[in-house]
Amino acid sequence: MNDLANESKSVLVIGGGIAGIQAALDLADMGINVDIVERKPCIGGRMAQLDKTFPTNDCSICILAPKLSECYRHPNIKIHSISEVQKVEGKAGNFSVNVLKHARYVKEDECINCGICAEKCPMRVDDEFDRQLRKRKAIYMYYLQGVPAVMTIDKEKCLYLTKDACRICEKSCERNAIDFDQQDEIFSLDNVGSIIIAAGYNLLEDFDNNVLKNYGYKKYRNVVTALEFERMECASGPQEGHIKRFSDGKSPKKIAFLQCIGSRNDRSEKYCSSICCMYTTKEAMIAYEHDNSLETYIFYIDMRAGGKGFQTFLEKGAREYNIKYIKSKVAQIQIDGNENPIIVYEDIDTGKINKLQVDLAVLATCITPPRGIQDLAGLLGVELDEYNFIKTIPFNPIETNKDGIFTCGCVHEPMDIPRSVSEASGVAARAAEIIRKG
Repeated sequence: MNDLANESKSVLVIGGGIAGIQAALDLADMGINVDIVERKPCIGGRMAQLDKTFPTNDCSICILAPKLSECYRHPNIKIHSISEVQKVEGKAGNFSVNVLKHARYVKEDECINCGICAEKCPMRVDDEFDRQLRKRKAIYMYYLQGVPAVMTIDKEKCLYLTKDACRICEKSCERNAIDFDQQDEIFSLDNVGSIIIAAGYNLLEDFDNNVLKNYGYKKYRNVVTALEFERMECASGPQEGHIKRFSDGKSPKKIAFLQCIGSRNDRSEKYCSSICCMYTTKEAMIAYEHDNSLETYIFYIDMRAGGKGFQTFLEKGAREYNIKYIKSKVAQIQIDGNENPIIVYEDIDTGKINKLQVDLAVLATCITPPRGIQDLAGLLGVELDEYNFIKTIPFNPIETNKDGIFTCGCVHEPMDIPRSVSEASGVAARAAEIIRKG
């Protein structure tokens, strides 16, 4: 009887990015029930926003999509999207968790994602997934390949929910899937054996930060962040894979990539974001594949390439993709009469102050802890480090201070996708030990 009780325990995974998905799949394949709680309307996390992944430059969604499908269809996995953890009680082996599920205003078991409602919707708002580079409707699919493959109504933008008008989407839906009577609800998950925190990360530009103003971000149209550039390169993005300047629609011929924006100095965060050197080189490579006449410049303080094949990847960028690496400290970005960014920098090798005019500047901004991490840590009773990432036990990077609660991925420190996935498998094994008593 005790063995059956142990088998019935589940694992809660907080966050549906690649780390949370991998941990859930590993546990589910062991026969353990898993609940994924994800804030966004779909799982997939940051990886879904990427065009390619380093060091192989494989298509990001091509890797992720099969995992999304498997996760959604697995009989041992239940996805709770647009949901948040509200309360946690108990201890390792027997947690009780309250979860707040926000109203989607669409019936998940009726919607077939035909898109007719979005076609008819008159409201156009900034698309969060595409980093506000294009518009979407007030009723929308978070991204094309997302799961659950169900439409969501933006409560803050919907004309009916804000002004008691419209309801066009409801009238156009032949399956009667629109339900404006839906309410937020709280449900409980009992008999939870262990909890995995895989809540991902945010970026510097997601918060009100004066650091980016010095580089002309949001002031100069041809200064973008690295994640925005990722969406510009992507075939499913706002420019359909054709990189164009926002000032005049022309394809850039000279692009500058700036490293360590908002990190590694006394005016901002003092830690290294770990992956910027690699993803910047990847973005420069992909841009060169779009246009072989392109000149790209990467302004860096130090090159950090700690993973397998990473140093070879950087060398390949310089050798085969016309990337010029400049060891420097960038003071500011100016602009000329044609809205061309001018990079003002100190060349560390010579000590001289130089200027370089380019067509487009891309900022590799600091990776930050996810929004709301302090509240989540308080609910779970886990400690944060000095930078507000989840604090782990020395020499054991997946263990928190709380028995039965583990972590993986960027929520405890910035890291690349391969490491996030390997940590996810490790944390799944530790969570399974508690469920199965070792």
